Amino acid sequence: MESKLVKVNNITLHCMVAGRGDLVVLLHGFPEFWYSWRKQIPALAEYYTVVAPDMRGYNLSDKPNGIYAYRPEALVNDVRDLILALGFEKAIVIGHDWGGAVAWWFAGLYPHMTERLIVLNMPHPAELQRQLWRNWAQLKKSWYIFFFQLPRLPERYLSKNIPKFFKQALRGWSHNKQAFSNEDIEEYVKVYSLPGAFTPPINYYRAAWRYPKRAGNRRIGKISSPTLLIFGENDKALGKELTIETKRYCSAELQIEYIPNCSHWVQHEHPDLVNRLILAFCRQDS
Repeated sequence: MESKLVKVNNITLHCMVAGRGDLVVLLHGFPEFWYSWRKQIPALAEYYTVVAPDMRGYNLSDKPNGIYAYRPEALVNDVRDLILALGFEKAIVIGHDWGGAVAWWFAGLYPHMTERLIVLNMPHPAELQRQLWRNWAQLKKSWYIFFFQLPRLPERYLSKNIPKFFKQALRGWSHNKQAFSNEDIEEYVKVYSLPGAFTPPINYYRAAWRYPKRAGNRRIGKISSPTLLIFGENDKALGKELTIETKRYCSAELQIEYIPNCSHWVQHEHPDLVNRLILAFCRQDS
C-alpha cells in the first residue's frame, strides 16, 4: 500500500492506494479511519486499483471547522473529486456505516460515476430516517445520535478514557471478540488521542440532523447501479428490519446478504466471507 495526499473539494484527503485496474473506493465509518479496510485492501488489490481514504475530518485528512463542512453535499463531492483526481471517470463504491451512507448518497446523485455500489451494515439513509420515528426499538438503539447533537459534551465524554471507549465500541460490540487484536485497538487509540480528533466525526451526525434530505439542491434519486448490501444480523446500532424495504430505493439489481452471528463490524469479524462476496459481486460479469 502507498500513502498519498489527494486534493479534493478544497481540502486534502490522506489515502492508502494499492493495486491496478478499475477503481474501487472504500469509505469507512465512525469511529474508524482507512484502517477499517486493512483486511479487504490486499484481496481487492489483486484485481483493482483500491483507494481507502481517511474521510474528511478523520486521521491524517484535513479537518475543516464547523458543522456545515460535514454536510452530505460536501462528503459526496469529496468522493466525486477523489475519483476524478485519481484519473478515473467512475468507480465501484464500497462503504461501511457512515461510509455506507455516503456511498448511498453518492450512487443516488452520481449514477454515471457508480459502476457498482456495495454497502456494509448501513440501510439506505432515507429508510433509517423514515423508521427512526416509527420503530421504537431502533429509536432506542439510536440514542447516541441525539447525544451527539449536544455541543462539546460528547467529545469530552469520549475523550475521557479513549482505550476503554474503543475496547467497548469495537471489541465489546463484536460477536467475535477476536476480531480486534490489542494491536488494532492501539491503532485506534493512537489516532483518536490527538487533540480535537472526535469533533469532526461527531459533526457528521450534527450535519446530518441539520441537512438530512438533500445534497445541495439536488434530490437523491433511486439507485440505478447494481447494488450489494451486506449486513451482520447482530448489529447493536442498526436493526436488520431497516433493510427489508431497501428495494424501494433501487431501480437496478439488488442483492442482500445477511451474515448471522455477526455484529456491526462485519468486515472485521468475517473478512474472508466479506471479501468473497464483494469479489463475486464485482466480477460476476468478468
